[in-house]
Amino acid sequence: MTLPPAGPGTPPGEPTHRANGGLPRRVHLGYALGSLATGAFGTVPGLLLLPYLTDTLGVAAGAAALLVLLPKAWDVLVNPVVGRISDRTRSRWGARRPYLLLGGLALAVLFAAIFAAPFGSGPAAAGYVAVAFLATATAFAFFQVPYVAMPAELTDDHAERTRLMSWRIAVLAVAILVSGAVAPAVVTAGGDGVPGHRWMGLFVAALIVLGAVGAFLGTRGAPTGTVGESEPTLRAQLAVAGRNRPFRALLVCFVIQSAGVATILAGVSYFAGQVLRDPDTGPTVLFACFVGPALLVMPLWTRVGARVGKRAALVAASVLLAAGAIVLVAAPVLPAVAVYLVVAVIGVGYAGQQVFALAMLPDCIAYDTARTGRRQAGVFTGLWTAGETFGLALGPGIYGLVLQLSGYVSSDTGAAAAQSGTARLGVLLGFTILPALLVAPPLLLLRHYTLTPADLTTAAPQHRSADHGVVLGEKSR
Repeated sequence: MTLPPAGPGTPPGEPTHRANGGLPRRVHLGYALGSLATGAFGTVPGLLLLPYLTDTLGVAAGAAALLVLLPKAWDVLVNPVVGRISDRTRSRWGARRPYLLLGGLALAVLFAAIFAAPFGSGPAAAGYVAVAFLATATAFAFFQVPYVAMPAELTDDHAERTRLMSWRIAVLAVAILVSGAVAPAVVTAGGDGVPGHRWMGLFVAALIVLGAVGAFLGTRGAPTGTVGESEPTLRAQLAVAGRNRPFRALLVCFVIQSAGVATILAGVSYFAGQVLRDPDTGPTVLFACFVGPALLVMPLWTRVGARVGKRAALVAASVLLAAGAIVLVAAPVLPAVAVYLVVAVIGVGYAGQQVFALAMLPDCIAYDTARTGRRQAGVFTGLWTAGETFGLALGPGIYGLVLQLSGYVSSDTGAAAAQSGTARLGVLLGFTILPALLVAPPLLLLRHYTLTPADLTTAAPQHRSADHGVVLGEKSR
């Protein structure tokens, strides 16, 4: 295969790929830096927003669950629209890169605003958080959708996309580790409560700026591919995705699994305080154990994928994640060191689950291009990121509902209130059994994912002709 031609933003004389056809390390690293932004925003709200609402602003757990869920569920509608907009963008920087800079900077400012707390605590404060979170989620869509669309246009090579995703997931692991482990420490160092969360918001905003600017500059001169016209309506986009059976199976599986991962993120602070009885250092240690191993095992997962295939490796990683979560049910009777070791095993599974799902997505997009003759990565990544965002929002929503049903008591002091045994049981089960049930069963859907490298370069002529006619709204030839 050959790389797509460089876009209009490529400076004259600047190399866009190495002699052997692969992307240069500068592009690998530059693209991967964008995961500082996606990792920080994907982690910190899921980790701290729910406890911020219940234990600092005094919002009831059920209401807090809705406040966390609804603004990000909005992205289910916004992300496909953003994908369509980016597909139609024409600029000297290409179709995607302008949004890396503009969307990323807007995301940073709005993220800090979420935790500004201009109204103190109470209903007005809760309403402010909902509006600010909605605006931030919209800005995130304008960064994430173009960002996720880029790999399918940076290279046509099946293996090169896996290498590109490995770099991205490695940086994503660093972003999750730094933002997830340090953000709670910043809250504590800042005095807890509202002041501590304000400092934390500024810290995470700085990470987002670094990631957005780094991705924008690092992909300068990289191939941009050829972006075709996108579908005019959400219904048309769903129709395009619906005809891509591998994408459909992968998307549904990943959305449900994302909800399971998000329940773990949402429960970290509660689990550390109510089960481990260590609300100060517990969240930081849990995050270090969860994400730290991912940095070490990423090369191993890459070799596993090359040996057994991406789908089989995704199944193995997901089973490992779910099994570890089930074992963690015994946490109340285990020594702390054993709990942290089990969390590390869960983190190993999580690393593989992420890298292979994200490596399979560009293959689905390339398959559609081979099948229809059209490049419309924004359609697929818009739907993908909409689903992922919904899953990441659904997890805290479900976890908050579990807290409400188990009788969790909210507080406006900046520290968790004393909880009943039933509430602590809800904290435990929401952190263990619930994510296992959301991660393992969806693997059955992957029976319908049957892509091979050969499928990405050839397509039956009759299928190509028929699909092309349907997509364009013309008669089939």
